[in-house]
Amino acid sequence: MVAVTSMSKPWLVQKYGGTSLGKLMDTICGSIIPDYAEKHRLVVVCSALSGTIKAKGTTSLLLECIALSELGADAQEQMEELVHLIRDSHLAVLDSIFEAQKSSACELYDTTKSQIVKECEVLKKFLLAAQIVGDLSPRSKDRVISLGEKMACLIIAACLANKGIPARPVILDDVVSAVFGASSDDQAAALDRLGSRFYHAVAEEIGTRIRDCGSAIPVVTGFFGIMPNSLIQTVGRGYSDLCAAMCAVAVGAAELQIWKEVDGIFTADPRKIPSAQLLASVTADEATELTYYGSEVIHPLTMDQIREANIFLRLKNVFKPHNEGTLIDPKATSSILEIGQVKKVVSPPGVLLKNDFTVGRSERRRPTAVTVKDDVFLIHVICNRNTKSGGLLIQVFERLERNNIPVDLIATSERNVSLAVHRPGNASAILRLKEELESFGQVAIAKNMSIVTIVGHKMRSQIGVANDTLSALAAANVNIHLISQGASEISISLVVNADDATTALNAIHRDVLKIPTIEESRFRRNVLAG
Repeated sequence: MVAVTSMSKPWLVQKYGGTSLGKLMDTICGSIIPDYAEKHRLVVVCSALSGTIKAKGTTSLLLECIALSELGADAQEQMEELVHLIRDSHLAVLDSIFEAQKSSACELYDTTKSQIVKECEVLKKFLLAAQIVGDLSPRSKDRVISLGEKMACLIIAACLANKGIPARPVILDDVVSAVFGASSDDQAAALDRLGSRFYHAVAEEIGTRIRDCGSAIPVVTGFFGIMPNSLIQTVGRGYSDLCAAMCAVAVGAAELQIWKEVDGIFTADPRKIPSAQLLASVTADEATELTYYGSEVIHPLTMDQIREANIFLRLKNVFKPHNEGTLIDPKATSSILEIGQVKKVVSPPGVLLKNDFTVGRSERRRPTAVTVKDDVFLIHVICNRNTKSGGLLIQVFERLERNNIPVDLIATSERNVSLAVHRPGNASAILRLKEELESFGQVAIAKNMSIVTIVGHKMRSQIGVANDTLSALAAANVNIHLISQGASEISISLVVNADDATTALNAIHRDVLKIPTIEESRFRRNVLAG
């Protein structure tokens, strides 16, 4: 019998969110990671540590430090106190890990503690300098935010080493400059020129750093470098998911695991729909669509990476590590149909073969899930000039771009345009947009709206889904303000009043997905038992 060496094991990348690490660090480092390390070469990707409330997590506190530094000298004391709070909270976590060793000399504890203290002192000096200027560039803000992931990796690597598991922190705050040079102009040009291949180049450098760890488990920062136009602006708060995907691509991982505090992807938000069922698997297209329209599933750029590399992605629950979770299959994507073509829908083999979502082995008969996106504005524009519809759209989108407002849904006619947009972070952006649009048309903006989206593989070619949806909402007395189908072959989206969103979710979940409510299921069981 040939022994399996560590170098012959398949690669597995695990990404842990800050809340998971904050709540269950001992379980993760003492049980989950060691169990998987027996049969895999592991890469662990960490977000910044967080508590039970995300708003009080390290990244949120660092963003608050940035805001205080921009207020000038008047906020200096408050800013310093916040930096000390971040430092002390991380030292408290470190103390809890090395509780038994603190009474005696422990080099690992002392080294990690001094690194955390040093990083926080550097941060404080940087922010004090920024207070003099009263402003921080986006790239400088990235540098501040990177500290959260850096300290998390130092602590996780120390925790693993303290349990006898060799681990090395891999800090990626300079990875972009290592690939494309220190010039922000050169980096921006590379991003514009390469598109998604920009991340492939970064992934190669990440792979080199991972392999340099040898037999030790690489503990990688979810923050992967100072981006040309700021990582937060370019990628968003889900950048650690994208970093994990790049790690998986870099090493050719068999699977990427994203560990959260939920079981996986459900047919609806179980907090709103108690009868929602866990999905054993979904396609990459479905996961992308669910994420875009409100479900906190996975970052869209992450899906692009694993789809191109054919890497399986699995969502797992840190509270139930032995459960299978939800598998996202990158190879299970829809084939392209000609517009107007309708035929019997056959899903890729092995996709959604559990619960009541398939018939036989490979045919799905119902949509997969329903989700809702809140904080939506509905904008109606009626052109009052002799402008062709194409010209109207050009002018509308130019003004949307100028105000940095992305469009979720759109419906048009010869002189009218209706748009659904998510509420921008800058409250004045909508007011500016309204003023600019009024220069060539009448504008009406409705607030407190929601987008309800039904998602299902190959749903565009399924006959009757739209009819079932409209009938279900009519029976529930839900008014629809805008409908979108066809741009994506796997979803139907509807704009409703925010107050009607949960009612719409329930109606669609029960009457379109055909999943009975808790009460209906209980009644059926009683009838069968009687």
